Amino acid sequence: MNNAYETPQDAEDAFYDALEEGDLGKVLTVWADSDDVSCLLPRYPLIRGRREVEEVFRHLFSQGQGVALTVRHLGWVNADDMAIHHVEETLQHVPPGTPPPPPFYGTNIYRKHDAGWCLIMHLNAPMPAPPQ
Repeated sequence: MNNAYETPQDAEDAFYDALEEGDLGKVLTVWADSDDVSCLLPRYPLIRGRREVEEVFRHLFSQGQGVALTVRHLGWVNADDMAIHHVEETLQHVPPGTPPPPPFYGTNIYRKHDAGWCLIMHLNAPMPAPPQ
């Protein structure tokens, strides 16, 4: 069952908090309860449908930890019942002696339903390498 988020930002905050906690149940409350949702993550094929979204996040959390990210908003578009947020995601914790990976660009698309706002698409990709 989805929570009723009053704004797209409320849904986004809940999504990133749940990622950090590694809480699959909380992650899923942000997603629309629909087979029309999709997710595109690095090194994964396009994931379509709520069941497949659940499986990919279950796999991501299978090591018993979440993903702590610093999120910086680059811009957003809100129009009636849709909102598109562009963000920069930076991993907060990397193993000692490992250089931090470059940030990711992310796009989150939210739709307003009768109960409130929910996530219908999440995608992210690494930033391009700097010119040599």
